[in-house]
Amino acid sequence: MSRLGFLRPDFLLFICLFALFVSVVALHRISQTHKVYLAFHFVMMLWPLGQFAVRTTDFPDFQLFYLNLSFVALSLLGPGWLIFVLFLTQRSHQLRSWRLGVCLAPALVCVASVVWNPGHAFLKPVDGMYDQREYGTLFWLLTLVQFAYFFYALINMFQAIRTVRTSNERKQLATTLVGMFVLTLFAAIDLMVNVLLSDWLPIIPGLMSLGILLSDICFVVAIYRYGMFDILSMAQRDLFHHIAIGIVVVDENGKVLEVNRGAAPFFRLSKGDRFEMEKYLSPLQMQGEVNEFLYRYRHHPGERMRTEITLGESGRHVSIQISPVLDHVRQAIGRVITFHDVTELRKLVDEMNRKNEALHERNLELIAIQEELFRVNQKLEQMAVTDSLTGCYNRRFLMNQLEHEVLLNARHRVPFSVFLFDIDYFKQINDRYGHVIGDEVIRATSDAVRSQLRRTDIFARYGGEEFTVYLPHTNRQQAEVLAQRIMQAVSDNVVQAGEERVSITISMGIVSEEQDALYIDNVKEYLRELFSRADAALYIAKNEGRNRVVYAQSG
Repeated sequence: MSRLGFLRPDFLLFICLFALFVSVVALHRISQTHKVYLAFHFVMMLWPLGQFAVRTTDFPDFQLFYLNLSFVALSLLGPGWLIFVLFLTQRSHQLRSWRLGVCLAPALVCVASVVWNPGHAFLKPVDGMYDQREYGTLFWLLTLVQFAYFFYALINMFQAIRTVRTSNERKQLATTLVGMFVLTLFAAIDLMVNVLLSDWLPIIPGLMSLGILLSDICFVVAIYRYGMFDILSMAQRDLFHHIAIGIVVVDENGKVLEVNRGAAPFFRLSKGDRFEMEKYLSPLQMQGEVNEFLYRYRHHPGERMRTEITLGESGRHVSIQISPVLDHVRQAIGRVITFHDVTELRKLVDEMNRKNEALHERNLELIAIQEELFRVNQKLEQMAVTDSLTGCYNRRFLMNQLEHEVLLNARHRVPFSVFLFDIDYFKQINDRYGHVIGDEVIRATSDAVRSQLRRTDIFARYGGEEFTVYLPHTNRQQAEVLAQRIMQAVSDNVVQAGEERVSITISMGIVSEEQDALYIDNVKEYLRELFSRADAALYIAKNEGRNRVVYAQSG
């Protein structure tokens, strides 16, 4: 038999796997996931090592030893693969206590069947030599168990891929999944060609070893190209121990599983000690809020809770937060307790509250001043556009409004009318009854006229006892009806002057614009001409005996 085993494919593939193993150990920081991977990698190397070693000796006992080494490695390959996948998908909590034993039990049965090989039920030599061999029932049991491990690992991988959120994690799991399919495919081909069809097809050495190498390359790429889990775990560990907040992790019985350096200012605890919240808060248990917090701590282990306490005479304020650690069925199996010294923060908050109160008082004063200024401005605006005696608009406001209104009316061919009237014999009323009665006559006349107007009409005091009314959307016929109502309302109005009754009448000039098209070049000049026509009509009404309405001539 040839002793040149180092030229066989299994030997070359073993060298490649060994080189990968050395590179992982030498070039990278070893984390928890790396440790699991290296153990898995070591198991994978044993298969090609045993396969090529069988061909290097003619002694049946040594051949059997090498074969047992290969098949023991193969028996452990399935659980090793599954454990690696669980760590990679952050589901290693499924391997706690008895579950790890259940996971390893089928593989250990296979290892026992390989080593014991009762009645050659696993394999038996051909012509007393193991380089040619026949496989028995226990071999097929081992094959079935390994494929069961592989399929269970595949299920976990598919579930993890559906739940990951980042593309980097998805790429990592997808690359690992490719490696799993590659190994499964080559294992199936090796079983088919070199076992089931060995009587009809030539033996092809190294198929299983090649599948192991290719899958291992995929695993290495998954860890080092997309391996964010290990970087995060390292960062989390460093953050845990260097953060200023005190953190204690306890199990359901209060035993300390982990404590960071930030907890030293609050208490002295080590791993394995028992943390008693009641003892820690015992000086403060007279406070009602603390009693309620302790009650919830004892009886509601699965509840998030928070409280803030003041420690002794030092006056330190400490914020305590508790977050439960839940298993897959949402049962509390531990707690993460954080202690944060918020004394400076509390001082800042109190100072800010005092400043906010002072600022709030100043804001109220400013709001009161603003409201007063608003009322004064409203009053000033009202005084700027109205007549103080009658409450009518003043002449300036009227002319400003008309400059805008008549342009719109001319553009859209909207009819409008203007009344210009004054109180008859007003000078005689003033001379006979005095200015107080005269002012009352002006006020009563404006009230009577205003009672007949619409909201859209603009009523203004033109000067002295003279008034004007702008009537939008009003043609001559409508203006005539409204003028008669106004004349009647004024004449029905009587002012009491002592024991005498003062009757009031007015004379009115009306201008109505109803042109189909009106072009206005200079609006101010147009208004002067318009009021000149109304004034001429008013002059005619006075000359004809007063207490009447006269329509101005068309412009």
